[in-house]
Amino acid sequence: MSLSKQLYFIIAIIFFIIFSGNFLISVKNMKEYLEVESATKAQDTATSIGMSLRPLIKDKNDPEIESIIKVISNSGFYKEIRLEDANFTIKSSELIGAAKQLDDSNWEIESVSVDSKFGSVEKVGDDSSLNEQLLKLEGESEDLGFVDDVKTQEYRYIPSNAYKQGGEIIFNIKAKKFDDSITTTAKLNIKKVLIQEKRDIKFEYVPSWFINLIPINLEEKTSEISDGWNTSAVIYVSPNPGEAYAKLYEQAKNSIVYAFIAFIISMIFLLVFVQFLLRPLKKIEALAKNIAQAKFGVIDPLPWTIEIKNVSIAMNDMSRKIESMINKLTNNINVLSKKLSEDELTGLDLKQTLETDIKQMFIKKEDGFIFNIKIDNLAAYAKTHTKDEVDSYLISFSNILKNLKLDNSLNINAYRVFGSEFALLAKTCDKNCALDICARLKLAFETLGEELKLTELAHIGATPFNELASIDELLQGANEAYEKAKLIGPNEFFIGSKNVHSRDMNLWRELIKQIITDNDFDIEFINDAYKIEGETNEIVMQEAFTKAKDQENNQIPIGTFVSIAEKYEMIESFDKAVIEKVITYVILNNINHKICINLSIDSIGKKDFIKWLQNRISRNKEIASKLVFSLTAYSVAKDMDIFKNFCDSMHSCGARVIIKRFESKFIPTENLKEFNVDYIRLARDYTSDIEKESSKQDFLDSICDLADLLNIKIFAENVKDKKDLEILKKVKLFAASK
Repeated sequence: MSLSKQLYFIIAIIFFIIFSGNFLISVKNMKEYLEVESATKAQDTATSIGMSLRPLIKDKNDPEIESIIKVISNSGFYKEIRLEDANFTIKSSELIGAAKQLDDSNWEIESVSVDSKFGSVEKVGDDSSLNEQLLKLEGESEDLGFVDDVKTQEYRYIPSNAYKQGGEIIFNIKAKKFDDSITTTAKLNIKKVLIQEKRDIKFEYVPSWFINLIPINLEEKTSEISDGWNTSAVIYVSPNPGEAYAKLYEQAKNSIVYAFIAFIISMIFLLVFVQFLLRPLKKIEALAKNIAQAKFGVIDPLPWTIEIKNVSIAMNDMSRKIESMINKLTNNINVLSKKLSEDELTGLDLKQTLETDIKQMFIKKEDGFIFNIKIDNLAAYAKTHTKDEVDSYLISFSNILKNLKLDNSLNINAYRVFGSEFALLAKTCDKNCALDICARLKLAFETLGEELKLTELAHIGATPFNELASIDELLQGANEAYEKAKLIGPNEFFIGSKNVHSRDMNLWRELIKQIITDNDFDIEFINDAYKIEGETNEIVMQEAFTKAKDQENNQIPIGTFVSIAEKYEMIESFDKAVIEKVITYVILNNINHKICINLSIDSIGKKDFIKWLQNRISRNKEIASKLVFSLTAYSVAKDMDIFKNFCDSMHSCGARVIIKRFESKFIPTENLKEFNVDYIRLARDYTSDIEKESSKQDFLDSICDLADLLNIKIFAENVKDKKDLEILKKVKLFAASK
């Protein structure tokens, strides 16, 4: 999970916790407030009703009492308003009216009783005596209003537990009228609840889950109504929870809506802020990736956040130091490479450079001449002269070759092959040019011979460049021409003709075409490379080598085969056929190590070929990492941009790339960091006899250090000497072939 997503997640969690806490506290406070408000309002209403009903309570059946209660109940704020009788008082007139045998109001009740199951009855005392005593205490003569003008006897019914809520009660009455006396009964319906008004609880739009989730407890409130000194009735008021729930739900909904809007706005601001805050981190990430690909830059301007600023400064320092280290190693490699490729005494290039330059002529398909020049009887001269005189002789001789090299009209390079043998390579040179070079050399040799008192100084053999010949064949042709020059005379030269192959080009073209079309070639797996570190014999890489034969069953030199295939634009089809055979071999034999496949620069320069190759690898992803595509250093030098794009394409598919026969003369080491190549196989000259040459060891140390920084693994080729292998182990090369 990215840092930005983690920040969003953490802040969202924090926001949720804070909102949840505030929301719960808000709802709780609102709930408590509504409960208190409803209770207070209910109590006030009960008190108000009690005050309103006090003047009317003497007659509990007064219809105005019910009217007052209904008006208040209709407001809808209350679930129930109930008026209950506080004590069951019964007037004598009610008893007389209910008694069947008492036919008029002239009857006077002497006593009233009930069966014990109903409870008991007591006579209510007269208030006139209390009224008189209060008047005396106050010194007033007016009535305080406790005694009615019309005196009516009242009885108090005290119910049993079974009749606390009232019911049909039978009263036993003893009454008299004048001289008559009678005992009878009166049946009265005694009601505890005098008036009761109820309203349905309506929650309107409040959902049931909200009601079940948050219970609101609203207590019933009461107020006593007195009639004189006694409590006559009690009014009960129950608040309606619907209104409280509506307010609470509205409050909760508004809180959630507000929180949601606040969250969205906050996240938008957070998104902008985090992107702004993390922008420097993305620059740091990009710089780290660039450093891994050997692209060194710095972060500028520096971010303003202190911690990120310090990291950026550290990354800048690391980038500069690594770049400086790589530049230093590159310079060392270039210096050592030049030292390895130049003769210390004469300053001329050595034989391996000659072979390298001939390879470049193969790549560029250039014409020219190769000259083989040997000093005659140098050994005899050394026997009669000192070492300094011999060195002076060689330097003077090499200066003649250098003077030709300095001539801008000629494209010439000079080499000291070994000892007394020298060579010239003249590019874009025809036979007339070669004759001119030989004539100028002969004249210079004769002049130097006169100075040294030598009549026979050197002989020159020249042969034209042939793109169908191998390097050894070209050098052999120049040597044969030299031998013929010796037969002509002192300081003479001989120019050979272009070797004629046994087939003309049309026959070569048809033969190569037939082999590629019919897949009439075999593949051998050679150059087994083993890990240098450790004693295991684990193969890490093999090279696929193509073998093709003509109609006479003679093997065709692979260099000639590839050169003709490139010339007639058949190399792409050939490379495809080789790749198909290698993939089939890897799959069928369950190969675990890597297989190196040689490709042509002409093939990888074509988009259709790259597209085909990517598709072929994608269909066999399980073996993609085992395929290592190889190009020689002198092929890469032909077009480095094409090679870089090829490396990127192969890495996107999971395949690997190796540069074979690497020489710094072809590819400057500073270019390696741009290629993002996986492996390098050094030219064998860099590792052969390395135990005897310290300059080669220094070169290998430097290029291994550079490869470590660039995440490149280095191979050595054809290491047979055990002492050389020990040196390679010390510098920690990855692998070597034997």
